[in-house]
Amino acid sequence: MSAADAAHGAFSTLFSNIFIKLPTPNTDLRGQTFIVTGSNTGLGFEAARHLNNLGTEKLIMAVRNVTKGETARAEILGSTGRKEDSIEVWSLDMASYESVKEFAARVTRTLPRVDGVLANAGIMVDKFTMFEDNESTLTVNVINTFLLLLLLVPKLRESGTKFNIAPRFTTVNSALHYMAPVKGLDSDDSEIFARLNDPKTADMGARYNLSKLLVIYAVRELAERLNASSTASSTIIINSPNPSYCKSNLAQGTEVGRSSAGKMFEKLLARSTEEGSRALVHGVISGTESNGQYLTNCHVQVPACLVTDSRGVRIQKKFADELVAKLERISPEISSYV
Repeated sequence: MSAADAAHGAFSTLFSNIFIKLPTPNTDLRGQTFIVTGSNTGLGFEAARHLNNLGTEKLIMAVRNVTKGETARAEILGSTGRKEDSIEVWSLDMASYESVKEFAARVTRTLPRVDGVLANAGIMVDKFTMFEDNESTLTVNVINTFLLLLLLVPKLRESGTKFNIAPRFTTVNSALHYMAPVKGLDSDDSEIFARLNDPKTADMGARYNLSKLLVIYAVRELAERLNASSTASSTIIINSPNPSYCKSNLAQGTEVGRSSAGKMFEKLLARSTEEGSRALVHGVISGTESNGQYLTNCHVQVPACLVTDSRGVRIQKKFADELVAKLERISPEISSYV
């Protein structure tokens, strides 16, 4: 993290939240199918409401707690007036490799088409715990997010070819990636995941920030790799929008988020959850100009220098290679896609 990057991230967030109002989505989505993970609350819930209101033929609310998901579904349908069968609630636990694999298999087996996936589910914690064989933030925000993407590649490509569309896979980002610590990422001594999974050296106060930097690396690299050998009719658009600082329960997993100061700061400066969700909807309905890109305020934005400079390019390649190798060990079938 450079001082310039950190200052840019902080200033851009303040400027966005004070002076910029995001446009309300108005695209006609009739006949289309979308998936939103983590959609029973917060930004995911509001994004799901927008998508249902825009006429989606089928919206899959992918949630860890199906009972809470059904409650959220009923609330959305009550506000949009859409038919009961326009939304389904499916189980998905982003902390579990097996749950992601089962969910992707169900999508592939049962949905006629997939136009967009909004991978919204994520966590922010400041205590080191393990989910599967990684620190929890890495498992949820990074590894299982891209495991879901790669397992859905055949279905996304099939949908693209059959319906002449460019399916989208969108995963949420943050201006906090500008403030991510990169110590230990640029080293030939050991694997990146091995260092990040060491509880003795993990900087958990900035782990969420780092996870969002890693997401940008993966989005940029996989957007290029997945589409390098594909035809125009089967292009998959992968992007990562930043909704900016929003009212949500995300930071409740940290002491800062639960503090009086944190709650006051949110009250004064945070966007509403609904407005922030507009950025996510923009991402999941965007065109090819967004492929491989970081988005802010509903347009393409240049990410941190630690993404775009020569050091960032080197880290991106090394991290992507490690990520793909890890994902292939979890689900060997994805090796043919990347």
